[in-house]
Amino acid sequence: MKLTRLVSLGLVLGSALHLGAAESRRPNILFIVGDDMGYADVGFHGCKDIPTPNLDKLAADGVRFTNGYVSGPYCSPTRAGLLTGRYQTRFGHEFNPSGGNGMPITESTIADRLKAAGYATGLVGKWHLGNQPAMQPPQRGFQEFFGFLGGAHSYFDVSGMLRGSEQIKELDYTTDAFGREACAYIERHRAHPWFLYLAFNAVHTPMHATDARLKKFAHIADERRRTYAAMMAAMDENIGKVRAKLAETGQERDTLVCFISDNGGPTMVGVTVNASRNDPLRGSKRTTLEGGIRVPYVVAWPGRIAPGVNAQLAIQLDLHATALAAAGVAPKPEWKLEGVDLLPYLAGGKSGAPHDTLYWRFGEQMAIRRGDWKLVRYDTNAETNVGRRQPVSSAKLYNLAADIHEDRDVAAANPDKVKELQALWDAWNQFNVPAAWGSGGGGDNDGPEPGAAPKKAKRKQADKQ
Repeated sequence: MKLTRLVSLGLVLGSALHLGAAESRRPNILFIVGDDMGYADVGFHGCKDIPTPNLDKLAADGVRFTNGYVSGPYCSPTRAGLLTGRYQTRFGHEFNPSGGNGMPITESTIADRLKAAGYATGLVGKWHLGNQPAMQPPQRGFQEFFGFLGGAHSYFDVSGMLRGSEQIKELDYTTDAFGREACAYIERHRAHPWFLYLAFNAVHTPMHATDARLKKFAHIADERRRTYAAMMAAMDENIGKVRAKLAETGQERDTLVCFISDNGGPTMVGVTVNASRNDPLRGSKRTTLEGGIRVPYVVAWPGRIAPGVNAQLAIQLDLHATALAAAGVAPKPEWKLEGVDLLPYLAGGKSGAPHDTLYWRFGEQMAIRRGDWKLVRYDTNAETNVGRRQPVSSAKLYNLAADIHEDRDVAAANPDKVKELQALWDAWNQFNVPAAWGSGGGGDNDGPEPGAAPKKAKRKQADKQ
């Protein structure tokens, strides 16, 4: 694979990115995660009907990975991978949890690791990694927590919204509240290094938007797409506020910002759709096709990483390793990290690609990408769209450089390549464990989804905040 644009080296200090003696302070780390975003629904991927000026500015200020992936097609597993820095199938977190399930307490998180290194650690937004007391954010390395524990939440209803372990009493609109809390966290900790995991529930269902934002998109005829656009606009606006707070407090050049969606947009029957679009990719959340696992992916550090576009393979596990390296935290062998520190590749200290191969397992579905080649077995609901359990496809081989939409299966013409990729995947899979719960064949079990939006009067009140 080639870099689609050479990343300038002039702004980067090379080994100083690993906090050499010239650094006056360790950098802040900001992870921003969108929820169920469509690959096509940002301006930097060509979206026309939903303006995303703040995300576009973040992408323009940083490095946009056009082959950026997450390690699963579902919300909770990819979050487990992000926070632990390794494939979630290594510890059984293959599907979304329910009941008493959650990320095993045997796993340490990036918050644990940065806290031990002297960082302030905070989570604002969605958790979705276990409801049991021992699994909640304050017990997983996060000194501060404002948000909710489950997989889906009303944007207006205050029930289940916590500060630490205490129920909060008032809520206007979650996306706005999360933006405010993130800004307050940045202000509060400006004097020393901090880590903030800002996990919006936008644009996951339920489809709730404020009236003022809905009016901005009155020209969109499809009601669901109109609401989705208003929800995207709210997230984009609040990301802009967070970046403005970094600049206002003089922390912009001291902060590594990473942005991803947790998986592709849910576009097929059988998942709770939100009007997202994954063009030019095929497939949906809950599939191992590109539409389920390739996501918007940006890394920005003004003054340290020069802007550019990178076509090398990257995965969200790399953000964990990159953050630790930026903070000067040396990985311990027992952490078994599988991500790669991206900074040397962005700085020019290393040539080549961070990965030659990436892997996925999601129940009976699988995928492996090596260079331009991808071998995949996927949920055939992506084709039949009947909304009930369907068989997984046979192994399909695609060359993504020539066929990004995964239309032309070339397995029959390339039997040796199929054997090579299957053998590599089998060797990787030997180190996975059985799923600790659940199944990949069911519906979208992100937890019980709240019902209708509150009365209009409450929505208008939220617009005024």
